[in-house]
Amino acid sequence: MKVGFLFNHDALHQIGHTAPIIAQIATFPDVQVHVLTSSPEQQARVCDVIGTEMAARVTFVSLDIGALARALDAGLRWIAPFRRVAILRENLLAFAALDVLVVPETTSLLLRDRFGLRDLRYVWLPHGAGDRSVGYRGVMRGFDLVLLSGQKVHDRMQAMGLIAPGQARIIGYPKFDTIDFTTPPKPLFDNDRPTVLYNPHFDPRLSSWYGMGEGVMDWFAGQDRFNLMVAPHVMLFRRRIHASVEHARLRWRRDLAHRYRACPNIRFDPGSTASVDMTYTRAADIYLGDVSSQIYEWIARPRPAVFLNPAKVEWTSDPNFAHWHLGRVVDDISALGPAIDSAQAEFAGYRAAQEAAFRHTFDQGAEPAALRAARAIVERFGKDAKDGGKP
Repeated sequence: MKVGFLFNHDALHQIGHTAPIIAQIATFPDVQVHVLTSSPEQQARVCDVIGTEMAARVTFVSLDIGALARALDAGLRWIAPFRRVAILRENLLAFAALDVLVVPETTSLLLRDRFGLRDLRYVWLPHGAGDRSVGYRGVMRGFDLVLLSGQKVHDRMQAMGLIAPGQARIIGYPKFDTIDFTTPPKPLFDNDRPTVLYNPHFDPRLSSWYGMGEGVMDWFAGQDRFNLMVAPHVMLFRRRIHASVEHARLRWRRDLAHRYRACPNIRFDPGSTASVDMTYTRAADIYLGDVSSQIYEWIARPRPAVFLNPAKVEWTSDPNFAHWHLGRVVDDISALGPAIDSAQAEFAGYRAAQEAAFRHTFDQGAEPAALRAARAIVERFGKDAKDGGKP
């Protein structure tokens, strides 16, 4: 059985979710693993995750696009994922050679729905375990197997009719397999002040960056009690314009003003590996964000959290904002200072909710999540591959 793992994105944040499965499934008999990447950076990051020895046991396939598509992408990359779709369209032979394709996103279903690869089996593992409505869409019905982190996501998808009986398996969170939780994280600053991690999303309606970002920076620049690590979702600074079909919104992303870069208590990372490997979520003391699923990685070790609501969403009964019950919600920038100042003292009132949310979101099995995922794939499709790939 030829199992492919596709990494086809502008950034590296999706790799930690499915790459750990590669190291497990490559040990199964009669399984050939192909790792398909669309940039050298992706291949290097996959190798970092799975290790040199395991990387030597799999086949890497570099995907590229032609000159015309590259020229079009040069003008469109700042507003649309043109290259991702072009990668699919211009590399059909590489995908057709596979029996199973494992992906951390849904765009890949275009291979079947638009480009005709109907014998290929499609496996989806969401890159994150958050609450935003974009993670619960009808497109997921098209996958042959859906691998989920825990009961929370499974139950919501089932209630919405997005997964059929037998279509999904709860396997845990493979990204956690790559983290050494026994080793204390390194401090982000060389002082004893509490460090706040500011993790704004890129969503043009819900992100706090567009409406509150400058106010956040001003408040931290004007005080000396807290450090601030600004580490937004890696896509925020990948594009100048962010569009949302779901919310019918278009926003222009402003840069971080240079005056903040000179502040000794403020550091900024627009999207390095440290933004996606839990370096910051493990090391900071207080979380400040909006709708990123990273809050669920944060509560692996419960700590104070504050959420920004610039759109003044009515959120209390909305499942898309379930994580906002894990800390104080700030609707106006004038309330930011009091919320940060009192976050640690108020945390005792949120600890139980965070612990319960973590258990509900992530199934902690006796086996590594990546091994459970690998076994689910082999059990589901091993016989199909031997029978010629037919369901």
